[in-house]
Amino acid sequence: MNTLNLTQHLASEPQIEAGVVEPKDKAAVQALLTFTELPSQQTLLQRASALATLAKESDCQSAMIGGAPYFMGHLEQALRGVGVRPLYAYSERRSVDNVQEDGSVRKVAVFVHLGFVG
Repeated sequence: MNTLNLTQHLASEPQIEAGVVEPKDKAAVQALLTFTELPSQQTLLQRASALATLAKESDCQSAMIGGAPYFMGHLEQALRGVGVRPLYAYSERRSVDNVQEDGSVRKVAVFVHLGFVG
């Protein structure tokens, strides 16, 4: 079962191995997920509907979603309305210490994909 990536970010290698695929027009998805001003209820509903249509046309049974919390409920509802199951990526944040040439330590957060919730 393929899962369409409806997030701002490219799918990680483990997510791709789990069946996540990128949309044909990633830039359009990113534009629909980006809010540069306070959105109206109508804007939220229209964008959720547009993303749900993209998901339905992709022939994927599920979609990995994530982004502005005030938008996710609308997106979940729109996806369910077209028969696409919304999923959230579940990952573990691991802290990795990288020793620099000068002896200092740089901490890096690595997100390890462990599955989906939804």
